[in-house]
Amino acid sequence: MAHQDSRLLRLDQQLCFPLYSLSRQVTQAYQPLLRPLGLTYPQYLVMLVLWQAEAEQRLPLAVSDLCRELMLDTGTVTPLLKRMAERGWLTRERCQQDERRVLIDLTEAGLQLRDKAQAIPEQLLCRLSLPLEEVERMREQLQQWQRQLQQLL
Repeated sequence: MAHQDSRLLRLDQQLCFPLYSLSRQVTQAYQPLLRPLGLTYPQYLVMLVLWQAEAEQRLPLAVSDLCRELMLDTGTVTPLLKRMAERGWLTRERCQQDERRVLIDLTEAGLQLRDKAQAIPEQLLCRLSLPLEEVERMREQLQQWQRQLQQLL
């Protein structure tokens, strides 16, 4: 039985695979930059959200809000937060008005970590050797696709 168009099922014809592969490679590229800080890539993403929330005076931040910003579920984020609290970078406390909500706040050590992480984005860009304008265009395009796909889910 002949298939109408078997090219559609070739790995090299898929959009998902280069995105998946690139995501893994970017994560690997961050590892040597994050290792001196003791951060994993997912922990770095959590800290980016918390540092931004602190700058915008939105701390403490509910775990549900953190999950929404990271597009992750609580089952993925909660173990990360527990380990990060054990490291002394953040606190986790139940909301007094609503016991179901857990609020996250940065500690002094978490704030100091921001100063140490300040150079990471630039270091990664230097390793990529791509023009900043190209990186910005790529990020905008990916964010647009992300918004479009989010509407489908």
